[in-house]
Amino acid sequence: MAVRGDASFKAAVNDTDPASKGKSYSVEIKGANYNHFLGKKIGDVVDGQFVGEGDQSLLGYTLQITGGSDKTGTPMRSDIAGGNRQAVLVTKGIGYKAHKLVRKRGKLYRYTYDGIRKRRYFRGNTITQETRQLNLKVVESGKKSLAALFPKDSESDKS
Repeated sequence: MAVRGDASFKAAVNDTDPASKGKSYSVEIKGANYNHFLGKKIGDVVDGQFVGEGDQSLLGYTLQITGGSDKTGTPMRSDIAGGNRQAVLVTKGIGYKAHKLVRKRGKLYRYTYDGIRKRRYFRGNTITQETRQLNLKVVESGKKSLAALFPKDSESDKS
């Protein structure tokens, strides 16, 4: 059960414009906008006005949900129905790299074996109250660029 105080998402908005070189921006989603995302699934397209607040609202943007994770860091998968946490036997792909790191002569090598499967926990494709982080990508841009909407906080990063 979610507590009212932490009813929010951290959204990572990925700019797909080639000029931005794949830069992503972190935005807080809370309040009425939080309720708009509950029940949506991976692959759904949402209006940008529900992302951000005030000056940083993405009015005019269209965004697609590409993934996310819950409060423990468990990733969401698009091929698992629902919003609950499930243990799934997986091969190499989303949430599992299927390689073994071996140190040899002072160097680290990555060995990939065929047929390795492992049971891992994943969240379903539906956004629930347990979801804490969303990944969004820009499908249609608005009038202002994302770089203009989210100016760099270089002064706070240097401190």
